[in-house]
Amino acid sequence: MERIESASLDAQQPVRAFSSAARWLTEHVGQEFRRETGMWQIHYEMLSWLSETPEGQLGLTKLARRMGISTSRLSHLVDRARERGWVERVPDPVGRRIVLARLTSAGKHALQAAAPLQLACVRSRFLDRLTPAQMEQLREISEALIGSVDQQDEDGGTGSGYTGTSA
Repeated sequence: MERIESASLDAQQPVRAFSSAARWLTEHVGQEFRRETGMWQIHYEMLSWLSETPEGQLGLTKLARRMGISTSRLSHLVDRARERGWVERVPDPVGRRIVLARLTSAGKHALQAAAPLQLACVRSRFLDRLTPAQMEQLREISEALIGSVDQQDEDGGTGSGYTGTSA
């Protein structure tokens, strides 16, 4: 068996630490949020993305990119949210082949009710553990890692579409 160079292992340590922290945060915040609200964290994220658009709606492909998930997975999430009355599927008036997910008034109310609980979960598991300087570093690092995604989204690429902004 070939020996892996220590420099290569050293370079992998930050990646492993970041991946582990992201999984830990997603799992623990998600579990606590689900216990407190009865809502899956990913549904909250989807409703949040929709609420941040002027019309409260996005095409499914664009929404999937912003969330960093497949359109197939998003379609299932939209179906579950639709069953709860949080969203509806509507045709795009411009692009006949495009289906939009639109936030309903029930979805807005669910989002407003869950928002303080989501913030409390994130604060206790994440924000309170970091200094303001660390939070700024984390934001800068995250935006650097996904910065190329902005251009991919604008060009119709396959990136997650996360922009670090509310649109």
